[in-house]
Amino acid sequence: MLNKFMDILLGEPLANEQSSHEKYNIPFGLAIMASDAISSVAYAAQEILFVLIVLGAAAYEWLTWTSFMIIGLLVILTISYIQIIRAYPQGGGAYKVAKENLGDRAGLSAGAGLIISYILTVAVSASAGADAIISAFSSLMQFKVVFVVAIIIILTILNLRGISESSKIFAIPTYIFIFSMIFMIIFGFFKYFVLNIHPEPLYSIPAKAAEPLTVFLILRAFSSGCSALTGVEAVSNSVPNFKEPSQQNAKNVMLLLAGLILIIFGGSSILAIFYTAVPITNGPTVISQIAYGVFNHGIMYYLIQFSTAVILLMACNTAFTGFPMLMYIMGKDGFVPRQFTIRGKRLSFSVGIIALSTVAALLVIIFNADTHRLIPLYAVGVFVSFTLGQFGMVIHWKEEHEKGWFKRAIINGFGALVTLLTTIIILIEKFNEGAFIVVFLIPLIVFTQMRIGKHYKRVASHLSISKLNLRKVDLKTKYIHIVIVPIASLNKATIGALQYAQSISENVIAINVSTDKKEMEKLQTRWNELDTDILLVAKYSPYRAIITPLLKYIEQIANAASEDEKITVVVPQFVTHERWGEVLHNHTSFFIRETLLRNNNIVVSTFPYHLTDEDTSAN
Repeated sequence: MLNKFMDILLGEPLANEQSSHEKYNIPFGLAIMASDAISSVAYAAQEILFVLIVLGAAAYEWLTWTSFMIIGLLVILTISYIQIIRAYPQGGGAYKVAKENLGDRAGLSAGAGLIISYILTVAVSASAGADAIISAFSSLMQFKVVFVVAIIIILTILNLRGISESSKIFAIPTYIFIFSMIFMIIFGFFKYFVLNIHPEPLYSIPAKAAEPLTVFLILRAFSSGCSALTGVEAVSNSVPNFKEPSQQNAKNVMLLLAGLILIIFGGSSILAIFYTAVPITNGPTVISQIAYGVFNHGIMYYLIQFSTAVILLMACNTAFTGFPMLMYIMGKDGFVPRQFTIRGKRLSFSVGIIALSTVAALLVIIFNADTHRLIPLYAVGVFVSFTLGQFGMVIHWKEEHEKGWFKRAIINGFGALVTLLTTIIILIEKFNEGAFIVVFLIPLIVFTQMRIGKHYKRVASHLSISKLNLRKVDLKTKYIHIVIVPIASLNKATIGALQYAQSISENVIAINVSTDKKEMEKLQTRWNELDTDILLVAKYSPYRAIITPLLKYIEQIANAASEDEKITVVVPQFVTHERWGEVLHNHTSFFIRETLLRNNNIVVSTFPYHLTDEDTSAN
């Protein structure tokens, strides 16, 4: 029943040969990859105004200049990432570039920054999507956290259904947002310049500046607005997810993405000035106020609100695409658990998808789904990866020394300096607002990944047969087997295990540890009724411990064995075929197996006894 339910929920399993169909073309690729970066415009201008509004009316003049600075940075990043796609078509983006050119630690630092960025993309985008819905339906505010967590669970299920299916599901709302925003920008300009309609602002602006204009204030606004650039790295990380020619398709998507950010972010920032949108905590968003100024409460206003909410939710999908691919590549390099490299039943990297949604949901709960509190953590990680990726590309072009390498190195070098400066600004301005958490998290993640990498290398070294002469390896080596069968009582499962034990060795020992003397004596009496020469060792445990003395006795036998003797422990385990069977039974056998496997001289075998309807009716 569970398998049938999962097939309905996630879809029928896909064969490996169908993987070529589970890739993006340009329209679907743009819908998936663009959602994070484009959706950022829904709150980027608002975050800038939250900082600048202390200047009063002058805030809107400096919103223009701040937006120009961010658009300039977007152009630099676009050119730089097109070069990364050209040089590293196998994917991995900044992680791969930094690792191969600056070393493992730099690569892992870039990877850690991306990991944090992807997790926060899900948390921030889902929370911002909820904000957009609550702007239109304020009565939902009390259910916001539950609503956001439910959204993340739904997106997780949709992504587990596979790349092809999820891209088709998410493409339509993404394009609805793109076209509705472009229409709002065009109609807003037409209404303002041609029809000469200048509506009054919904909220009053302070007549006098509460704070003086300073360089630090502008830099703080710039650092807040840089959230508009998160997501531009997703294309370079996921080049293998595109259909062939994957490299060219990824470049085209990157250019289209940059163009859309330029139009939508630039246009909405200008409309925020024309229609005097005011940032309100727990109130209508800036985009909501612009839409109201352009369309009033018409159908287009609600379409903008709906599509904004949906694109913010779809932005999560960029992370659901990029994070599993990044973890797959890092897993292949041995820096994260190998489970991240395994494809699920629908050919998606299921472990990565589930891990991402779990951590993001926890963040939403911890930060109460407050977008304004989550955003300071957002941009640091991604700009660290931007910077390391650009410096890595400079080294790459220098070492490749191919035609035009110097021009490319200059482009990436300039990009590296700009993103480094931006990273420093964000760290300084957002440090006390939560960026310090990321500063501590990145080294912690890198340290953990280095430990995982050392573990895998050590295991691989021990298991390697490169120094063995396979022609001289004798696979017919014989051991003297001593078989131990732990039993709690005499039943069909333990009798079956004893029969199996005698079939592989004449040296069989049955061990029983009992906390009740009467039960132990009862077992010994019934044992004497058996026609067997198997030795029964029955131990009484006055302090009610069973597993510890049992394991201790088995290990004493194993330690006393000679080099040509192997200890095999056959653990009886019955299978009930009922829903709660694993929950209600077999806990002791689990602990026995997990503990004994640490002993070098012990082989653990499970003897399954399947309960049938006949067994049930007989009792």
